[in-house]
Amino acid sequence: MLSGTPSPGFCAGLGHGPLVAGVDEAGRGPLAGPVVAAAVLLCKPAPAGLGDSKKLSAKARAEAEARIRRRCAFGIGVVDVATIDRLNIFGATMLAMCLAMEQLCNAAGRHQIAALVDGNLTPAGRNPRWRWEATPIVGGDAREACIGAASILAKEYRDRLMVQAARRHPQYGWDSNKGYGSQSHLEALRRHGPSPLHRRSFAPVAQMELFA
Repeated sequence: MLSGTPSPGFCAGLGHGPLVAGVDEAGRGPLAGPVVAAAVLLCKPAPAGLGDSKKLSAKARAEAEARIRRRCAFGIGVVDVATIDRLNIFGATMLAMCLAMEQLCNAAGRHQIAALVDGNLTPAGRNPRWRWEATPIVGGDAREACIGAASILAKEYRDRLMVQAARRHPQYGWDSNKGYGSQSHLEALRRHGPSPLHRRSFAPVAQMELFA
């Protein structure tokens, strides 16, 4: 089942010129949980403290997220585990980016928006829902402020989803490992088997099911 959750933001400073959004994802590598993408239109001046979410402290990331949500227009796309297993993680990531851009357009009230996408590939030509001009930028979360903002929103949103999921499945330690294949997570998989939120298309989970 596909789940797209909009998180509309407010941006009073969009102006009337060409609009360029940053797009990034969180959660391609974990063994469990959804993949999440965010698309962000920055206001001028841009919020302080933007950058690659992986290089920010938890405190700095949370503070930056609050500033982005308060001052910028954004959209968030969530693709669940069943869809990841059906499409594969690459296809699911492309879909999440499409959902994020759709939500951003609704939030901003503008549909003529170009996208700077973190990485070397974009959803253009890879998902039929994508209809925006797109430019891939390797390492874009550290090079472009709008992509850095999207990186922060996507990671913070997904981390909260995994903390919530950990309350239902505490044995896997998702509140700390966020679904990634840490040693304690793999040990819990061997001991308890996969949960409904584990990605069956990922080799470590498939192997646990095979030998269960």
